[in-house]
Formats: sequence, structure tokens, C-alpha cells
Amino acid sequence: MTELKKLFARVLDINEQDVTEETSRENTEKWDSFNHLLLINELEKEFNIRFTMEEVEKIKTFKDIKKIVTNRSAKNE
Repeated sequence: MTELKKLFARVLDINEQDVTEETSRENTEKWDSFNHLLLINELEKEFNIRFTMEEVEKIKTFKDIKKIVTNRSAKNE
């Protein structure tokens, strides 16, 4: 999941070392609504997946994203 952390840090313009499972919209200043959509777009391109609108709305933490990407990647194999 190093690639996921790198992408997350790049989009939110934060240090990769600062990205933990607890990183959330609540505790990350740059994770605003615009960057949330940008993050979703970049994740879809990078991992060749599509998020549902329900998933997009439910994502609140890095852990949420990691879980979805991991589950989708496993299904694509």
C-alpha cells in the first residue's frame, strides 16, 4: 500500500510519513471537498477502479480508502 500512501500524500500535499490509518478529513486541513474529489479521481485512475457515490460520501479516513482499494484490487485479480 506504499503506492496508495504516496498518492494520498501527493494529492493532499502532506508528508507521506504523516499518512496513517487515522488520517481523516477531520484532522487533515488540506482534505477539503475539492481535494476529496481530486483524491477519488486519482485513485480511480491509478488503481483502475470506480467508486460509487455512496462510497465517495462514506470515505472519511485513509483507512476507509485503503479498505475499498484493497477489496477492489482483490476482486480484479
